[in-house]
Amino acid sequence: MSRAQRQLTAALDALDRTFASEEPFPVEGCTYCYGEGGLAELSKPLHLIAEDMVSSVASEVPSHWDDFPRLYRRLAPRIVRSVVTGRLHADENLIATRLLEAGWSTWDAPLAGALRDVWSAWWEATLHTHPSPVSVRDTLSLITVVTGGVRPWLDMWNATRTPAADAHLTDFIDDVLVEFQIVDLHMGFYDEYHAAPELLDWLLTDVRERLDDARLDDPYLFEAVQKATRSTHSASPDRA
Repeated sequence: MSRAQRQLTAALDALDRTFASEEPFPVEGCTYCYGEGGLAELSKPLHLIAEDMVSSVASEVPSHWDDFPRLYRRLAPRIVRSVVTGRLHADENLIATRLLEAGWSTWDAPLAGALRDVWSAWWEATLHTHPSPVSVRDTLSLITVVTGGVRPWLDMWNATRTPAADAHLTDFIDDVLVEFQIVDLHMGFYDEYHAAPELLDWLLTDVRERLDDARLDDPYLFEAVQKATRSTHSASPDRA
């Protein structure tokens, strides 16, 4: 196991310990979809809840539960570990949305801090592992949406000069250059984060020398960068 993988394992284990203070409570919600038996199962200690139930709740709309934030907070260690290891039967992008809806960043400082440690460790482990359990695009999308910014993660990618990081770059380019979707790329299940301007600038400047792909020299991409830059400046407050 690599150093990055050991750090991720440690972050996930720390997440379990930190969230252990979240005790079981009587879960109430939509009995049509889950039935009394399902609600009873969700009221049990965390380790007694089946994987399929965790996956189902992970992507379920908040209106199904009387206390969605508390339920999602208690299930967070199971949900996040399953996402990171590629075992969750749900769209990774939707998990970011649900975490935002549950208000994860406003949880008690130790809980939110443990999650932030996982995001960083997961991204570092991804950049050192190819192939990774979750695609680099989905991983980047989740941590971007859930933290509200893509640039810190791109900076980490730029600073990581490993064969795995370069292989992920190639995969990412092959993905986002299909029909030049990069020029209007949004991240998140509901397109919560408009990543195109930052990604385009990063690909064409910071990491361009690491990519042997002639498509990145297409004038259309440079025009898109210039357009995005003009739009950003025009949207900024007037300068004195």
